[in-house]
Amino acid sequence: MSTDNIYEQSLDQNPANFAHLTPLSFIERSARVCPDRIAIIHGDSEITWAQTYKRCCLLASALQKIGIGKGDTVSFMGANTPETFEAHFGVPMTGAVLNALNVRLDAKAIAFILEHAETRVLFTDREYSDTVKKVLELVDNKPLVIDIDDPYFEGGELLGEKNYDEFIASGDDDYRCFQIEDEWQAISLNYTSGTTGDPKGVVFHHRGAYLNAISNVLCWNMTAHPVYLWTLPMFHCNGWCFPWSLAAVTGTSVCLRHVRDQAIFDAIKKHNVSHFCGAPVVLNTLLNAEDHMKQGIEQQVNVMTAGAAPPAAVLAGMENMGFNVTHVYGLTETYGPCVVCAPKDEWAELSVDDRAEMVARQGVRAPLQDELMVADPETLEPVPQDGKTMGEIFMRGNLVMKGYLKNPKTTEESFAGGWFHSGDLAVWHADGYTQIKDRSKDIIISGGENISSLELESVLFKHPKILEAAVVASADEKWGEVPCAFVCLKAGQEMTAAEGISYCREELAGFKIPKKVCFGPIEKTSTGKVQKFLLREKAEKVDLVAKTG
Repeated sequence: MSTDNIYEQSLDQNPANFAHLTPLSFIERSARVCPDRIAIIHGDSEITWAQTYKRCCLLASALQKIGIGKGDTVSFMGANTPETFEAHFGVPMTGAVLNALNVRLDAKAIAFILEHAETRVLFTDREYSDTVKKVLELVDNKPLVIDIDDPYFEGGELLGEKNYDEFIASGDDDYRCFQIEDEWQAISLNYTSGTTGDPKGVVFHHRGAYLNAISNVLCWNMTAHPVYLWTLPMFHCNGWCFPWSLAAVTGTSVCLRHVRDQAIFDAIKKHNVSHFCGAPVVLNTLLNAEDHMKQGIEQQVNVMTAGAAPPAAVLAGMENMGFNVTHVYGLTETYGPCVVCAPKDEWAELSVDDRAEMVARQGVRAPLQDELMVADPETLEPVPQDGKTMGEIFMRGNLVMKGYLKNPKTTEESFAGGWFHSGDLAVWHADGYTQIKDRSKDIIISGGENISSLELESVLFKHPKILEAAVVASADEKWGEVPCAFVCLKAGQEMTAAEGISYCREELAGFKIPKKVCFGPIEKTSTGKVQKFLLREKAEKVDLVAKTG
């Protein structure tokens, strides 16, 4: 039998029929097809797609003139402003890698990142000058510092040699978009929160950024020209890849420096916002806003939420407010969203509360995520789809990172068996939808029984007096571990530990009821995630049955 494949004969790749995938192509198209359409709204400023593309090219050209190119890291300590949006295109146009810094981190953490990433240039917004001054004292290899001097922000200091606009003015007007050599080339560097040690540098490639940008569009059924409000920080997984998604659909970005209820509602009404993203804590803030803020929204507002598993009560509340919520799931290592709770037609017949219970699940793989499973972490055998058997979530495909920067051991461990290990424990339902029950380190084992902290939190969230809740394991001589609930009440509300435990007793099996209750603010990471490792330490000092503090 002939081994010749007729489909491989004189059918080679060439510049006419093959191009490496990169989201840089999106902005060039938007600028050419819709040059006068508004790309960015910032305060009273409106910037078109033609102007945005030009500014990105000027940024790239200016960076190249000072020697920045492939393999270099450019860091941005920026707010949700036009400059940070432009960085998502201008930096990788040079072949360099964008490192969008978490502005909530302390100086020590940021100094570690700059050193680890070998940052050559640091762009920094004057709002964060106090932190950056300390950072520059800590780093040995100081980067070139360029200020982002936002006219809509007062305060802070200018620390750099020049400001952003002065810097890009040195670029060439005739610069054209850099053509990448390989879609596997790094496009951005994002760091995990580092709650258990130094943060890990997660490397994204052009192919993954391109595909997840499109996957976002498909998950959300986004049509052309959406109006997107930046409630999600652009530093968080590159804004879940939405700078690139918005370029793909020629959308409008409405900048928002600080996430506050009044500012969000005002922007939604003023700019006819159609889409925004946020963690459940943002949705909870909107739900508990004063009623007068919520009045006057006439358009359909679509919300994408991820981060911690959203309590069903929060999802139901958002629907009752008229917001259409899409629940997605992912990690920094998966470019943000790679799993979506895609709604089914039959859910429309359910009550709001029952539908919220379905939407609270993590869901199925996103359109461009290749494979997803819930499996035994040791054998990698898929668990039964019975909604009961616990396993770990695994995924593989184009929406998984290149790996961890300068950390081959952890990279290898994360990819063991040919799958990315999420560390999230979940069940697999008969309809194929996954549902997270806990992080592997957050499961509570009491008297041999597994207790999901997320289940307890979901129940507590439903109580009308409770604003936030977090549950962790606390050591116990008899049971090994018992649940300890940390509760933050809504303004003006009062509750005793006995009242909280009595409420849980009505909703949960006896062994799941918290044995400790602590009232007060709940510690969170810089990205808004509950710092459970700190709560575990605190839980050991809480007395059985109750202690307020």
